[in-house]
This record gives sequence, C-alpha cells and structure tokens, in this order.
Amino acid sequence: AAGSNPQSPGFTEKLKSWLYWSWTYICTLWFAMVLTMVYVLRSPLKLQETVNAASVFLNTLTPKFYVALTGTSSLISGLILIFEWWYFRKYGTSFIEQVSVSHLRPLLGGVENSSSAGLFSSVNGDTEPRTNVAECKVWRNPLNLFRGAEYSRYTWVTGKEPLTYYDMNLSAQDHQTFFLGDTQQLRPEDSVMQKAWRERNPQARIRAAYQAIELNRECAAAYVLLAEEEATTITEAERLFKQALKSGMKLSGKDTNLVVYIKRRLAMCARKLGRIKEAVKMMRDLMKEFPLLGMLNIHENLLEALLELQAYADVQAVLAKYDDISLPKSATICYTSALLKARAVSDKFSPEAASRRGLSTAEMNAVEAIHRAVEFNPHVPKYLLEMKSLILPPEHILKRGDSEAVAYAFFHLQHWKRAEGALNLLHCTWEGTFHEVSVYPKKELPFFILFTAGLCSFCAMLAMLTHQFPELMGVFVKAVSICTPHRTQKCVGFFVVVFLAFLSSLCALIIYFFFV
Repeated sequence: AAGSNPQSPGFTEKLKSWLYWSWTYICTLWFAMVLTMVYVLRSPLKLQETVNAASVFLNTLTPKFYVALTGTSSLISGLILIFEWWYFRKYGTSFIEQVSVSHLRPLLGGVENSSSAGLFSSVNGDTEPRTNVAECKVWRNPLNLFRGAEYSRYTWVTGKEPLTYYDMNLSAQDHQTFFLGDTQQLRPEDSVMQKAWRERNPQARIRAAYQAIELNRECAAAYVLLAEEEATTITEAERLFKQALKSGMKLSGKDTNLVVYIKRRLAMCARKLGRIKEAVKMMRDLMKEFPLLGMLNIHENLLEALLELQAYADVQAVLAKYDDISLPKSATICYTSALLKARAVSDKFSPEAASRRGLSTAEMNAVEAIHRAVEFNPHVPKYLLEMKSLILPPEHILKRGDSEAVAYAFFHLQHWKRAEGALNLLHCTWEGTFHEVSVYPKKELPFFILFTAGLCSFCAMLAMLTHQFPELMGVFVKAVSICTPHRTQKCVGFFVVVFLAFLSSLCALIIYFFFV
C-alpha cells in the first residue's frame, strides 16, 4: 500500500491533464451532435415555417430599428470599455479578469496557485523547505514597507494609492494562510480576523482588529494588523508589534508562524530606527532558531543591514552560505555579490586604462559578477544608474522582473553609491555588453482595447450617418448589395448589424486576455 501511494497522484494528474486536453475536442463533438440533431429533427421542429415567419418579421422592420440596434450595441460596448479602463487604472487589473480567475476558473477545472501555502508550511517543518519553488511565480518582498507608517505617507502627499488591489489581495491571502492556520479550529477572534484580512477598506480592517481585541485581549494577529496599518510612525508600529509578540508567545502550535513574522518585523523596525546592530542580532537569532526559514528570505534583510554597517566580511559570509546553486537566486544575492567584487577595484578603475592594459584578475572577476547579476535581472542597472525613476516597492515581486528591480534598487542604491566608482564600473560593463531590455508589465495599451474602441466608434458613426442621411446610406447599401436578391436584403442587413454588435461585445469580453 505504501508503495502505491506515489503512483496514485501521478495517475490522477495525468487523468486531469488528459481531460483538459480533450476539452476542446469534446466541445467540438458536442456542437457537431447538436447540428446533426437539428438537421434530423428539421421536420418535427418546423424549421422551414419558423424561417419563413422570421423572414416576414424581418421584412416589416424599419430602418429606425437598425439605427437603434446599432446605437445600442455601440453604447453597451462603450460602457464596457470605459468601465474596464477605469477599473484598470484604479486597481491595476481587469474586472473581467478578476471575475474569470476567481469564479469561472474553478468551474472550468483551473488550479489556484498554492505557492503561499508551500512557502509558509515549511516553518513548522511539516513539508520540505523547497517543495513548491518551481511553482512559485510571485514572491513576497522581504523588505516590504509598513502600510500605515510608510505607504500611507505617499497617499497623504499625492492622494494616490501606492499599492494595487492585486498586490493587497495577495497579502491578504498570505496573512490568512500565515496567521490563521487550521480553519477547522478557528476561535471567535480568528473568524473576525479572517474577515478583516479580506476587507478592501483600511478603516474596515482596523475596526475589525479592534473587534477581535474586544473578544480576546491576547489576539496577536489583531495587534499585527494595527501595527501594519494604523500606526503612523515606526516607533508606534514597534510598540504594537511588541504587544503582539507578548500575546503570541503565550500561544503555541500553529502560532509559530505568527511569532516568526512579528520578530522579523521587529527587527525591521530596529533597522529603520537606526539600531542596526540590534536588528542584525535579532535576524541572526531568528535564522538560528528557525533554520528552515530559508524560503522566507530573512537573509536578504540581514544582507541589507550588514551593508549599512559596512561589515563587508560578514556580508561575504552570508553570501557564501546562501549563494548556492540549489537555492533560488534573487537580485539581492546576485547584485550584492557583484557589489563586493566591484568595490575591491572600482576606486581605481578607468575604462581608458583598462582598454590599454587589459583587465586585471580582480577586475575580470568584478565584471563577470556584474554579468552574472545582469543576466539574472537585466532591469536593475537602469534603477541603480538612475536612468529610470524609483517608485515605492510593491509588497510582492516577480523574480527577474521589473518589480524585483524596483524593490532591490529602492533599498540598495545607497550602498552602491557608498562604494566609490562601483556605479561607474556597473555602467561601463552594462552599457558595453547588454542591449535594451523590455520592461514588464508593458505600459502601452493592449491591442484589443484599441480595437474595441475603434469598432465601437465605427458603429456609432454608422448609426449617426444612417440617421442623418438615410437616402445617401440607402444608396450605399444598394450599391453594396446589388448582387443580393431583393427579398433577402433586409435579412442580410439585419445579420450584418447583429454580427457587428456581437463582435463589438465579444472584443470587450476578451480584453482581459491582454491586460496581464
């Protein structure tokens, strides 16, 4: 029985993949069967009489009906387009895409990304630490800012939200998985917090946290939420995190994840408040106490703090442990390694001198390290060289993507500037070796938004011309349909208008395929 267990999941996955693959052919077969049945039952269904009745009905329609139909279809398409554009600008994603992914994909057999569960389950040692690395596309930013004390400052100044709804939704999923654990044994305050993480309104989340504290004064997750979102200063956030740690230490079992999260955020508070040595000690203790936390990338927090202390020997020791081929790479690891090697030669580096005498061994090692880093993430140099403006880093990043480059440069640009000549060496190496790279996500509009807008405008213009110049449009229609029998001209015109309306609406529905 034990030997058959590994085979069972494989057979199930093969069966599922075969069903997904055959779905298209099953739909085609079903459509062919429907057509065959309609053809066989054409006499009992009285299809000929139905077609004749429809022809009589269509012959009685006036041009005003076609004008109204065309105008209505263009109006609906325009409203869909405007709403989709507004939702995309406000939340950074398509509304139709959100509905499709959340509600339609499970019905069609889609599988949700379980990267967060695999990421956090290793804390208690229940699974292997690198179980779902290949499936993990989006990673939590290990240096993410505090919403209340840092992100909110941007909102106060500009009136704009620094985080997308998609990013905050991922964080809500992380918090529910990380803090609530087994949903079969939820306490009353846990049920309140489960709803609190899903709230889109920050004030609603804060009210729910206070409600959970009223149910249980030792609800650590509620204090975490208040520290993240209500605290307007790092000092206040640190005070709330200490209260959360005090409450969390009284619990055991599933709340180990919560304690780990709180200790990490306390270390980040100490780092931001200038107590860097204390922050380094807290991070080292956390990594020593929970050695399976490699997937949470606490070593990236440690590297940044050590660079601030200019403890380059300690940075090299951390890199030697985590810059391993069996571990997932990151921009922090690759570019920090390049920084250390560039720092050793950058103060005396000159492109003219190097072209005359050639590169020394140390310079060659530095250039190769920069090559390795740029090959891993080619978006970082533009931010380090300040060729692109920095923005606030997101709470989640895409490995080797533009979001990871923003997150790295936001915290590490100061360390590159501190090493004299390091940015010059990076610029020379990058400019002389690597070509222009695309930035993800693309900023230009998807093709089908432009196509739908054009089609909607064309339908509206056609309706307006038909209404204003009916005789001229009648001449145009007669010229186009000169070869069409007189009796079927209205039918053809009707089906053309219906087809245009259907195509316009269909284009609006498939916009979401091009939003990502």
